[in-house]
Amino acid sequence: MSQIPVATLGVPRIGRRRELKFALEAYWAGRISQAELLSAAARLREEHWLIQKAMGVTVIPSNDFSLYDHVLDTAVMVGAIPQRYGWDGAAVSLDTYFSMARGSQGRPAGCCHAEGEGVPALEMTKWFDTNYHYLVPEFSPDQEFRLVSTKPLDEFNEAKALGIHTRPMLVGPVSFLKLGKRTDGGDPLALLPRLVPVYAELLRRLAEAGAAWVQIDEPCLVLDLSQDEKRAYAFAYEALAAAGGPKLMLATYFGALGDNLPAAAVLPVAGLHLDLVREPEQLEPALSLLPENCVVSLGVVDGRNVWRADLAALLDRLTPVIASRPGRVELAPSCSLLHVPFDLALETSLDPELKSWLAFAVQKVEELVALSHGLTSGREAVQSLIDAASRALASRASSPRVHDPLVEGRLAGVTPEMARRSVPFSERRACQRERLKLPLFPTTTIGSFPQTAEVRKARAAHLRGEMSYVDYDAFLKRETEKAIRFQEEIGLDVLVHGEFERNDMVQYFGEQLSGFAVTRQSWVQSYGSRCVRPPIIYGDVSRPRPMTVGWARFAQSLTDKPVKGMLTGPVTMLQWSFPRDDVPRETVCRQIALALRDEVADLEAAGIAVIQIDEPALREGLPLRQADRSAYLDWAVECFRLASSGVKPETQIHTHMCYGEFNDIIDAIASMDADVISIETSRSRMELLKAFRVFRYPNDIGPGVFDIHSPRVPPLDEMAALLRKAKDGLDRRQIWVNPDCGLKTRAWEEVRSSLANMVFAARKLREEVQASAS
Repeated sequence: MSQIPVATLGVPRIGRRRELKFALEAYWAGRISQAELLSAAARLREEHWLIQKAMGVTVIPSNDFSLYDHVLDTAVMVGAIPQRYGWDGAAVSLDTYFSMARGSQGRPAGCCHAEGEGVPALEMTKWFDTNYHYLVPEFSPDQEFRLVSTKPLDEFNEAKALGIHTRPMLVGPVSFLKLGKRTDGGDPLALLPRLVPVYAELLRRLAEAGAAWVQIDEPCLVLDLSQDEKRAYAFAYEALAAAGGPKLMLATYFGALGDNLPAAAVLPVAGLHLDLVREPEQLEPALSLLPENCVVSLGVVDGRNVWRADLAALLDRLTPVIASRPGRVELAPSCSLLHVPFDLALETSLDPELKSWLAFAVQKVEELVALSHGLTSGREAVQSLIDAASRALASRASSPRVHDPLVEGRLAGVTPEMARRSVPFSERRACQRERLKLPLFPTTTIGSFPQTAEVRKARAAHLRGEMSYVDYDAFLKRETEKAIRFQEEIGLDVLVHGEFERNDMVQYFGEQLSGFAVTRQSWVQSYGSRCVRPPIIYGDVSRPRPMTVGWARFAQSLTDKPVKGMLTGPVTMLQWSFPRDDVPRETVCRQIALALRDEVADLEAAGIAVIQIDEPALREGLPLRQADRSAYLDWAVECFRLASSGVKPETQIHTHMCYGEFNDIIDAIASMDADVISIETSRSRMELLKAFRVFRYPNDIGPGVFDIHSPRVPPLDEMAALLRKAKDGLDRRQIWVNPDCGLKTRAWEEVRSSLANMVFAARKLREEVQASAS
C-alpha cells in the first residue's frame, strides 16, 4: 500500500520564536527596511516548508503565510481596497497594506493633541469562534475586482525553487464575500459574478506554474446557509471548474457541514476536507454522498487544542475508511495549525507529567505521520508511539491533580439566587450615582496602559532572578502612581491602575488559579504581531488566594477618584485558554465563575466601588449554528452573573466586549445585567451600536471612540462626532466615553494625545447638551 498522504492545511506563521512579530515591529518602528522585513518573511516560509518536508508531510501548503492576515491578503489580491487608502490601481505598497491593517498616523500637534491626518484601519473581528482576528473586507456597491497581487503564485514558485512542490491555499470566493461587508448595506454575495473570474485567472496561472492541487478554504460551509447562499456555492465552483485549473481540495472546518452536506457533496471539486474533531459523526454521511473518485481529507487531529491524540482509537476508526476508499484519503488536522503553539520541545520547564499529555503543532504533525505509517505499514511499525500515547492518556485520566472534590462539591451547591443582583438596575443606578457623583458622559478607559519596553524589561529581569521582589514591587508601584497622576491630570472620571503587573489578561489569572498551567514559549497569533500564550486548563479550577485586591487597594489609596477593580470574565478565561476536553465547557466555566465571585467579594470589601469583569469573548464563543446558541448563551450569561451578582447595589459592575457583531446576542447581553457595558465601535463608526439602539438597551453603555489597534491619534472633533452618533437613539444619561479596548499595545505618546482628545470631546458634548437645555 502506498503511504497515506499527510496534509497540514497551514502552520503557525509567527515562527518558532515569534520571528515574524519581531520583524514586523522592527519595521514599523523604522529599525529595519522593507527589504529586511521581506527577507525575514522569506526565511520563515523556507524554514516552515523544510520542517514539514523533513517530518514526512506529503501535502505541504503555501500561501498560508501572511505578514498580517490572510483575509487582508485576499482583499489586496483581488483589489478590494477602499478609496480612502488612496490606492492608484498599481501594485499595493506595504504602506497601503499596513494602513488597511493598522490605520495610519497623523502629525503631532503639541503636547496632548494630534491632528487627524491618516486613515482608520479596516474593521477587525473574530475568525469564526476562535481568538484569531481577521480584517473585514469592505466592498463598494460598484466594486470591481481584478488580480492585483499574485502572492499565491509567487510563494508557490518560491517553494518550487527550493525543490518543494506545495499545495497553495486560498480563501474561497464565497467565504471571502460572506466575511466582508458592503458599504451600502447590500448583500456582498451579489458581487460573486464579478469576483469568480479573478479566482479563475489565478487558478489558471497556478496550473501553468505546475500546481496540481489548490486548497480552497470555505469555512462558511459549516454555517447556517440560505438556499441562495447554497446556490452561490454551486455557481462559483461550477464556473471555476469550467475555467480549468488545478484540482481543488475544498476545506471546511470549525464544525459540521450538517444540512449543507448534500450541496457540498455535489460541488465539482476533487477533494473535500472534513473537521472530524468538532463533528466526528459527519464522516459516514459524507462518505455515502461523495463521488467515489473524490479525495476525502480527514481532519482527525485537533488543530485548535493542545491535547495529545489517542492514536490507538484513531487507527481503529481509520482502518476501515482507508480500506473503503483506497488511494482517495488524506490525513490532516481538523483545521490549520495556526491556532496552536509551534513546538512543545520549546517548553523546557513545564511539569513533565502535564507535558506528556500535550501536543503542539510539531507534535500534531508527528501524530499524523505516525497514523499514516500505521495505516500503511501496520500498527507494529508505530507500536512504540501508540503505547506512549496510550500511557499519557491513562496518566491524565487518573491523575489526582485533575479532579478536586471540594470544587465539585461547591459547584453542586450553586443556587439560582447566586446569579441575581439583589435589586433591579433602576434602583442600583440611583445608588451608584449617589456614591460616585459622576458627570454626564463620564470618561474612563478599558483597563490597561502601555506595557513599555521598560516594564517588559523589569518583568523579565524579575523572572530571571536579576531583580528582587522588593525592587520589582517598588518599580510597579511607581508605574501605577504615574498612571494615576496622568489620568487625574487629563481629567478622566473613573481611573484604572494600569495593570503593569500583568503579562496578559488571561495568563495573569491562570498563574494564580488552581487547575491552570502557564507556558513560557507557547505563543499563538491573535492578529498581526500580537501574540498570546493561552493558559492550559488541565483540572478543576479554584482560587487559592486573592489575585488583584492588593493592586486595586494601592491604586485607590493614591486618589479620591474611583479606581476600577479589573478582572477577566469566566467565559473569556475559558475561551482564551486551551480548555479541558474531558468535561463539558460549561462545567469549567462555572468553576472559573465561582473563583472570580470570591475575588469580586474581596474587591468590594476593600472599598472598590467599580469592578469591571471583561467578557470580550462572549460573542466569540457563540456556536456557529443557530440551533446550538440558546444553550450556550444560557450558561455563559449565568456564569457572568454568578461571578458578578454577589455585590451590594451601590457597587457598580462593568463589563467590556469587542470585535464582534452583537445583533444576534443582544438579549443575552442585556441578561448579563452589568451596570455598564463598554464595546468596540470606532472601526465600524458606531455601526455596531445599532443593535443596542434597536433593542433599547436599558443599562449604561460606553461606545469606543478610538481604535486602540492603530497608532493613529484621532482628533477631538472626530471623537465628538462619534459621540453625537451614539447620542442619537440612546439616552444621554446612559453614555460613557472610553476607547475601544485596553491600551497595553500602544505607545505612551499615542495614549496621552488620544485620551486627552477623548476627555475634551466628552466635555464638548456636555457643553452642547447644557447649551441646548438653556
